[in-house]
Amino acid sequence: MDYDVIIIGSGLGGLLCGSILGKEGLRVCVVEKNKQLGGNLQTFSRNKQLFDTGVHYIGGLAKGQNLYQVFKYAGIMDQLRLEKMEEAFDHILLENDPKEYVQSQGYDAFIKNLVADFPEEKEAIIRYCERVKEVCGKFPLYHLTTDDASVKNNVLGLGAQETIASITNNKKLQAVLAGNNLLYSGVAGKTPFHVHALIVNSYIESSWKCVDGGSQIAKLLAAEIKKHGGTVLRNCEVKKIVETNRAISHIEIVNGATISARYFISNINPAATLNLTNSPLLKNVYRKRISGLPNTVSSFSLHLVLKPRSVPYKNHNYYFHKDGCLWNMNDYTEANWPLGYGLYYTRDRKNPSYAATISVLTPMWFRDVEQWKDTYNRKGKESNRGTSYEAFKKRKTAQLLKLVKERFPEIVENIQYSYAATPLTNRDYIGLEDGSMYGVQKDYKNPLQTVISPRTKIPNLFLTGQSLNLHGILGTSLSAVLTCSLLLNDDTLVDKIRNV
Repeated sequence: MDYDVIIIGSGLGGLLCGSILGKEGLRVCVVEKNKQLGGNLQTFSRNKQLFDTGVHYIGGLAKGQNLYQVFKYAGIMDQLRLEKMEEAFDHILLENDPKEYVQSQGYDAFIKNLVADFPEEKEAIIRYCERVKEVCGKFPLYHLTTDDASVKNNVLGLGAQETIASITNNKKLQAVLAGNNLLYSGVAGKTPFHVHALIVNSYIESSWKCVDGGSQIAKLLAAEIKKHGGTVLRNCEVKKIVETNRAISHIEIVNGATISARYFISNINPAATLNLTNSPLLKNVYRKRISGLPNTVSSFSLHLVLKPRSVPYKNHNYYFHKDGCLWNMNDYTEANWPLGYGLYYTRDRKNPSYAATISVLTPMWFRDVEQWKDTYNRKGKESNRGTSYEAFKKRKTAQLLKLVKERFPEIVENIQYSYAATPLTNRDYIGLEDGSMYGVQKDYKNPLQTVISPRTKIPNLFLTGQSLNLHGILGTSLSAVLTCSLLLNDDTLVDKIRNV
């Protein structure tokens, strides 16, 4: 069967494109190499407990807010099972300081709660909030409008660390304002302020947890695609994207089958996309630029099953970093790793006042697991990486739990089962060769170099996903909207979404 659109990869960007384009009347086929759909939306189960791989909380989902409108248009908003987080959604912990500093929902509460801890910094805190909102205002798509986007160019060159430091000299306040920068892999001298602002603003607007995991988003979007007459193919790895007569004609699957369509969208990493086609329309200078872009760091994560009724549930997250390491958590050594972490609770459904599980996440580079790079272990492709790998995981688990225990002894003392995931796990399930958390590393010193257009020089091949403009649930969703608008050549799509 021929299709209007073939979408390679079933991460959020691909599934959202499929749902939107299906709603617009196109016949869609999504192809996914894994058994499970969803990319970073995937969940897994251990000891009858469900764990999220990447989606621990989501912003911008209150009625009328940007992500709410996108999900509403895609047909899934009313079916999502959500729990609103408490007012102070993120608690920031600093080394050698017993206090918990908070980031809160709603700008009034955000300011009030920070001023309580930093009364002498009230003007700086207000100025910071105004700067965040001002920068967000320079991105029309973020507000679901199609006004002239060129005005944002004057903010692309602002650095996150530098801009926050220019607002306040108070090092502790700087560390609190950027305390959850694990959300975007904040890096000294690279991370743009607009990345910080767009992500933080969405959580200040409203913060939510997915009840029973983020995989529900993938399942609901796949159901919408099928409802509109589309197809979702699992265990279907693409070997080639074939160009004929200056346009893509079909894809070749690993098993030798071919699938044809009028349009093609790649939701896999842009560099990996280029490796699948030898089309001369994609010039060497473009290939070199895209393949040369460095990715963000990967992660090491612990998924902990707790003893029943042992640890009270907290409806907020924690972010800890060692003194002076806020923007340098990726620059660890074997001896001082880890330099910080994010910690996320999941509620026990039978005993709601207690936590059932805890996930702890910290940066780790792929080089740390490079010696096992030729081993793969995912559903349908299971293999044993050997005793040396298990020893590595055990050693790193002990190192991370030692740091966690300093602030959360009750968690470490009540672990029933522990499971570790490394950059290799991320690579096997998400598809990026180095297991990168957030795709391409943005760089405010060379902003246009790291912004990738959804259009390619092949007229019917488009890109989508977290590496294009902004990562995370919101950023990936907005990239999908942009990709669909360009493919449909329809400037009114954004208006339809805003007004749905």
